[in-house]
Amino acid sequence: MAGTIGEIAFFLVLIAVILIHEAAHFGVAKAFGIKVEEFFVGFGPRIWSTRRGETEYGLKAFPAGGYVKIAGMNPFQKIPEEDLPRTYGEKPIWQRALVIFAGPATHFVLAFLFFAVWLGAVGQPVAQSPLIGGVASTLAGKTSPAAAAGLRPGDRIVGIDGVSNPTDVRLVDYTRTHVGQPVTLRIERDGRVFSVSVTPVLSAVNGQKVGRIGVVLASARETSGIVGAVTGGVRFVGNTSVATVKSMGKIFGPEGISRVVKLLFTGAQRDPTTDPVSIVGVGRVAAQTAQQGHVGDILYLFAAINVFIGLLNLLPLPPFDGGHLAVLAIEKVRGAKVDMRKMIPISAVVAAFFILFTMAIIYLDIAKPINLTP
Repeated sequence: MAGTIGEIAFFLVLIAVILIHEAAHFGVAKAFGIKVEEFFVGFGPRIWSTRRGETEYGLKAFPAGGYVKIAGMNPFQKIPEEDLPRTYGEKPIWQRALVIFAGPATHFVLAFLFFAVWLGAVGQPVAQSPLIGGVASTLAGKTSPAAAAGLRPGDRIVGIDGVSNPTDVRLVDYTRTHVGQPVTLRIERDGRVFSVSVTPVLSAVNGQKVGRIGVVLASARETSGIVGAVTGGVRFVGNTSVATVKSMGKIFGPEGISRVVKLLFTGAQRDPTTDPVSIVGVGRVAAQTAQQGHVGDILYLFAAINVFIGLLNLLPLPPFDGGHLAVLAIEKVRGAKVDMRKMIPISAVVAAFFILFTMAIIYLDIAKPINLTP
């Protein structure tokens, strides 16, 4: 039940994020007197719409994004002569740049807010070895390996075979790759350390059978005061932005593309620490996070996703917002407008690549989902 709530909450917040992004474009355009003809959430067939003044608001069938239709941004659009002064292209470059930048900027503001609330209300985990918060009595209809080994809530896993002080992710990855093989865990309990042997078994997680030992991990938390949450929120946005830029270079570069091809056409398994996920995969991660009792950590997930979306939108390629900003920079340097009709082939190629890439990742999230439950 908690997993379903987490997944629903994720997609509702995602729709809200889309609305805020488009509302920022809309609001700044209106503030500069630019005519906005449409404001829609989703793509595809129109489900519902209503007109208020000169703008049509509505919802389309596929809520995978949204858009505002600003007069004059479509180079093939015929504009009535009386509306020409209120079109996008007739405004100064700085106004057009603010209209475009307003959308991506909202993601960094939202990321800051999510990070700050997470730091102040939930707290960041204190770095230490995995702490067992619960032990499943059965897995796959039999006594779970953890229960059979006598593991208890409060036990700390300080070693797994030759790995000392493993992280939560390392523990999950190790159990996934050692199904049917005895694994030695070093357990710290009441000040003493001892070893137990467990054999991971296949168990269903979100419809996918993966190796598990049957524990739910807990974590120590350290919350921040108001000042710490604010400064920490800014710091986390900066650090996450740097990490995201680095990962985007790998994901969309030759290394990332070859990795996706390998996952698509071979039996290679997903790596939860480095492989990209789609909205479907992130929704599943949100559900698993809630199932493990870490509902508050979905705030961190929301923040990280917003940083990624913000940076993706700022890529200097059409049709992204960053592509429009790049065009405005070229116009400023040249002192003359760019013929946007010449940019359409580039937009088509970029859009085709990202659509195909996204469809491939969605398929992988369905066929080879990433699971975090140990």
